[in-house]
Amino acid sequence: MIRGRGAEVRSRNRACGVEEIKARRRQQERALRKARKEKQLVSKRLPRGLQGDGEEMEIRETSVTKEEVLQLFQRIQRGSDDRLAALRSLRQMLQLKETQQMFVRFENSIHVLISLFTSNLASVQLEATRCLLELSHSDDQSISLVCLPATPYLLTYLSGQSAKFTELCLYILGNLAAENEAVRNQLLVQGVIQALAICLQSPHGAVVEAAAYSLSQMLQAKEAGEKIIPSVLEANLTPHLIRLLDLDCEFGMQTAVECAWCLHYIVSSGVNSECMISQGLIRQAVILLIALGRAVGSGTTTDGMELLIYPVARCLANLIVSDGTARCKVQFHDRDVLQALSAFISRFLQSRPFVTRECLWLLNNLTEMGLEYCEKLQHQTGIFPALCITLRTADPEAVRLTLEVLNLILSRCEQACVSFANQNGILALEAIQYNSNEDIRVRANFLMDKYFANKAI
Repeated sequence: MIRGRGAEVRSRNRACGVEEIKARRRQQERALRKARKEKQLVSKRLPRGLQGDGEEMEIRETSVTKEEVLQLFQRIQRGSDDRLAALRSLRQMLQLKETQQMFVRFENSIHVLISLFTSNLASVQLEATRCLLELSHSDDQSISLVCLPATPYLLTYLSGQSAKFTELCLYILGNLAAENEAVRNQLLVQGVIQALAICLQSPHGAVVEAAAYSLSQMLQAKEAGEKIIPSVLEANLTPHLIRLLDLDCEFGMQTAVECAWCLHYIVSSGVNSECMISQGLIRQAVILLIALGRAVGSGTTTDGMELLIYPVARCLANLIVSDGTARCKVQFHDRDVLQALSAFISRFLQSRPFVTRECLWLLNNLTEMGLEYCEKLQHQTGIFPALCITLRTADPEAVRLTLEVLNLILSRCEQACVSFANQNGILALEAIQYNSNEDIRVRANFLMDKYFANKAI
């Protein structure tokens, strides 16, 4: 089943359950986007590490007056000797939403800032760029529109010699494109995809990560399938993204996270799955999940690892459904994948339940691959213990997904009933037969009646 588009509910109330699941998945898809923007992966990036050469910049929390902002702007506009200091002060003030609104309303303020952004004085240019970064981080769409005149210069400077400056420009572009279609349209006309393709091949890890971030902001747009993804495929960006799905990559885990989100957006758009498979997406993603699973199993996890598992699992789950060919299936015939999923389901159930749910969706789609794969599942020693744990969780969505997976496995492999019962699975099912959630009660009773009633197991 494709993530966010619902699922067939195999229970007594199958007909009505389909629409309920579809509605629930749509709601969760919206919640995912909100969570990605506000919590897990901040939609607009403001990297404080790019604030200067070892400088610790004070984070402004107090309000400022319009007169203060105007005085700063006038000092910058006049080109006085303290212009650089004024720009630094302005950059601090632009952390405040009200200051952003004040500044952009001053006549010619953005044009003055852009003129300094294109200055021959490196120190002035860098400070003006940091001011643009603060403005691009605003959640006010009108501000991103005000910044539109800066986009051709931002794209031009992506080919510059300074990696730090290129990185700043990429984050500004990504932030501006995050929620405004007018900005994205202009960037497409100006050749942003071709520019990002070059940056993704940079020898500088920070530039590659920023380029992947900027691209992910473009790809999550509602019009991406029609306007953006065709350009991405034409520019042959996907092989570069797939190559970067690697724990051992010199560019780091966060780069892999952004690339995984890019690939997820491309796959879920309905693009030809054969193209993605032929480029090695499944193979690379499976290798990555196995490596992550071994890290989790050995207790050598690092911060943020769950944020990589999440989009990779989602991307694979959608790719399975969109393809379904033997070529796709054969690449999953590795028990280490199941072991990794079992480890993720158990390890993140309490601390990162969204990871557990995503792995359950992938597991559910894997069971759809037929009898042979279900037999592999029931022989995987860790899978039933992990599912028994999720049956006992307070997360109703995780419980529903677990019941769905169990129904698929048990319906296709009779021996799985014995294996499940040997892991105290019947006790886990009995415990939720009287759950306060009606949907869970119906599903649990359905499984008990169909697979375990009047059977000596």
